[in-house]
Amino acid sequence: MIGGKVPVQPARRVAQRRPAYIAQAVSYVIDGVILFAYAGIGVTTVTTGLVYLTLRLAVIGIAFFLSEARVTDRLRDHYLFVPLSLVSITIQIGAIYLVPQIGFYFIAIIFVALGFGALRMSALQTGIVWAYATLGLAVLFLMTDRPIGIPMADATERALALACFVSTLARCAGAGLYGSSMRELLYRRSNDLAAANARIEELAQLDELTGAYNRRYIMKCLGDEIARIQSGAHGCIALIDLDHFKRINDRFGHPVGDDVLRRFASAILANIRMVDKLGRYGGEEFLLVLPDTNVDQAMQIVERLRGVIAAIDWLSISPDLALTLSAGLSEIASNDTPEDLLARADLALYRAKDAGRNRVLAAAQWRRFG
Repeated sequence: MIGGKVPVQPARRVAQRRPAYIAQAVSYVIDGVILFAYAGIGVTTVTTGLVYLTLRLAVIGIAFFLSEARVTDRLRDHYLFVPLSLVSITIQIGAIYLVPQIGFYFIAIIFVALGFGALRMSALQTGIVWAYATLGLAVLFLMTDRPIGIPMADATERALALACFVSTLARCAGAGLYGSSMRELLYRRSNDLAAANARIEELAQLDELTGAYNRRYIMKCLGDEIARIQSGAHGCIALIDLDHFKRINDRFGHPVGDDVLRRFASAILANIRMVDKLGRYGGEEFLLVLPDTNVDQAMQIVERLRGVIAAIDWLSISPDLALTLSAGLSEIASNDTPEDLLARADLALYRAKDAGRNRVLAAAQWRRFG
């Protein structure tokens, strides 16, 4: 317990183990009822049923206590399936030896114990438990002369034998359903994890404020586009800067400035192609990557965006607020590095701002559209 808070993980583990232990206790009570029924018709004694049931409930009671006390939380096999399976098989082997006349039932229970435990055990653990059960049965079958039987002398004994098999089959089916529910849970968790990973990956790519790509990811997109250009395709970039944005922050405050950045990015994203990529390059500066676009087409695209931004009703954010953009374009050459390409676009942006802002210029061409 740290800082007054109860750890969530251990509490969840206790809650997960509790139904498994309760189900096992119920299973042992069913075994006890069947043994008492056999005692009622004289096949065995009441003492046999009492001793068997007491041993089984004592073992599961100890496991339940250790679970509730969170003693087993630090163990890899925190369900204690391996020790519980080994103890259960030991009790069954002993019961077969001492009460061989209904030994078939105790053998069936070994199958249930191994099948249920295997759902939570590793391959190695399952192999160990299987080997232990095999060794125990081999000793009984090959090194003793105990007549392991199945009472079938009259209708009552046949009915009890049927009850034994039916209850065993029901528990095997229950183990199968438990395994199915575990697979379904793992499937759901796998889907949830995949969705979470996708969301994490998306957040790692996006600028938190604007929803555009962040600088790291837009630079990766730029590098990918330069590599693609080397195969003979066309492409351009645009460095876009919001005119006099510092004045907006100074006059209206940073919350208004943040709203302006968000609306600006939303307007640009809503008016570009699916293949185009917009990223926040820094502050109020954005980088737009335009694949399969020559410089003339890029000029038309960015000029249209300039008109979109100028036409927005910025007064809805704050009175007397207006916003325009300036942009510098550069066509991507096959031998370009990101630094060279950005330097040309940045120089074109500088020329656009120096010429009065609210305009789009292309590197080495200095043409204005609109």
